[in-house]
Amino acid sequence: MTAQTSGSTAIQHAIDEAKSRYRASNPKSWAQHQKAARVLPGGNTRTVLFSDPFPITLASAEGCRVTSLDGQTYTDFLGEFTAGLYGHSDPILKQAMMLAMESGWVRGGHIEQEEQLASLICNRFPSIAQIRFANSGTEATLYALSSARVVSGKNKVVVFEGAYHGGVFTFGAQVSPLTAPFDFVRAPYNNWEETEALLNANKDDLACVIIEPMQGSGGCIVADPDFLRALRDWTKARGVILIFDEVQTSRLAGGGLQGVYGIEPDMTTLGKYIGGGFSFGAFGGRADIMERFNPLRPDYIAHAGTFNNNVFTMSVGVAGLSKVYTPEAAAALTSRGDALRNRLNEIASNASFPMQFTGIGSMMNVHMCEGPVRSIRDLVGSNLPLRDLFYFDLVEQGYWPARRGMFNLSLPMGDAEISGLTDVVARFVRDRSALTQ
Repeated sequence: MTAQTSGSTAIQHAIDEAKSRYRASNPKSWAQHQKAARVLPGGNTRTVLFSDPFPITLASAEGCRVTSLDGQTYTDFLGEFTAGLYGHSDPILKQAMMLAMESGWVRGGHIEQEEQLASLICNRFPSIAQIRFANSGTEATLYALSSARVVSGKNKVVVFEGAYHGGVFTFGAQVSPLTAPFDFVRAPYNNWEETEALLNANKDDLACVIIEPMQGSGGCIVADPDFLRALRDWTKARGVILIFDEVQTSRLAGGGLQGVYGIEPDMTTLGKYIGGGFSFGAFGGRADIMERFNPLRPDYIAHAGTFNNNVFTMSVGVAGLSKVYTPEAAAALTSRGDALRNRLNEIASNASFPMQFTGIGSMMNVHMCEGPVRSIRDLVGSNLPLRDLFYFDLVEQGYWPARRGMFNLSLPMGDAEISGLTDVVARFVRDRSALTQ
C-alpha cells in the first residue's frame, strides 16, 4: 500500500467515524429528514443545503448563531451564502419589518420604499443609472441577459468556467441540465489569451459578457483586475454589453468590487443581503439600456413580478443600506475578513497536507490543494474527502460553514467568534495532520 493510498484510507475512516457521531448527535434532524423525504425529493428543496448522511434541521437563529432541532447551537459562518450579512436578528431591520407589517402587505401598487431603495443603490454604484427589482439573483441574471440580447439584437453570451449566476445559470465542472438554453460560450476565468480568442471568434453575434469579479460558488476565486480591465476595454471598443454579477461581491465595498477596481460595467446584477434577509434581486445599468423598460415607450420591454416591490424587502432593504451597512461598515467588515483569511492561511501553512483559504474580505473558501487558485482548473487535484472531514469536524465543534468550504462573516460577529474559528482550524491542522503522513 502506497503512502497516498494509506492516507486516503485513513481519511475515509475518519470521515466514517465523524458521520457516526453526527448521526448520534442529531436524532431529531434525522427524524425530520425522514418526514420531509415523503413530500420533498430527498427531503430537500434547495440542493446546496443538503448534506449526507442527512441535513441538520435548524429550529431558530439569533445574532450570528443558529440552533438545531436537537438543541445544538452553532456559530454561523455560512451566513446564508452571503445573504445573511446582517445576522439573524438585527434590531433596526426588525423594526423596519414590523412597521411594514403594521402598514399592510401585498398592496398591489407602488410604494415609497421602492424609490428609496433604488436611490440608495444608484448612489452607491456609479455604473447603475437606473434599476429594476426582482426576487432573486437568478431572476436578475435572467433579465440582464435577456435585456442585453434585446438591446444588442444579438444572441451569444460569454460566460466563464466555474461561474454561478443563479439556479439556471451554472457553469461548474459539470454542466447542469437545468441551465437555461441560451447560446453560451464558455471562456476560461483569468486567462486573457484564450478568452480574447473566443471573443474574437464570436464577436459578430455577441450580445454580452457576464462575469463575477470574484467567483462565489466556484470557491471564492478572485478575478485579476487586469483581466477585468481587458474585458472592459475589449467590450467597450466593440459595443458589447459587459455585465458584472455582483450578487455576492457587492457586499465587499460600498460600491462593490467594481468600485474598488474603478471599472464600470454596462449592467450589474445584485441580490442576497440587500433585501435584509427577504427575497431580493435587481438588475441595472446604463440609462439607455434601462430606459427600454419604461412603459411609456412604444417599444418598451415588459417586466412583471408580483413580489418585485414587496413591502418587506423594500422596507428592510432601505433600513439596512441607509442605517446599518454603510460604505464605512462595508470597509470595516472587509478589513476584518482580510485579517481573518490571512491568519487562517498562516495556520494552514503548518499543515502536513495542502490547505489554503481564498477570497476577499468577508467571503472566503477553503481548498485542499497546492499552488495559486486562479480558476476551477486549479482545483482538479483537490482532496475533497479531506474537505468533507474538515466540515464534519467544524460542525461537531459548534461551527456552521458551507459543506463546500465557504465561510462568510456577518456583522454581529465579534472577536470571540473570529478567535473561535481560528482555534478550531488550528485544531484540525494539528489533529488531522497524522492522517496524511
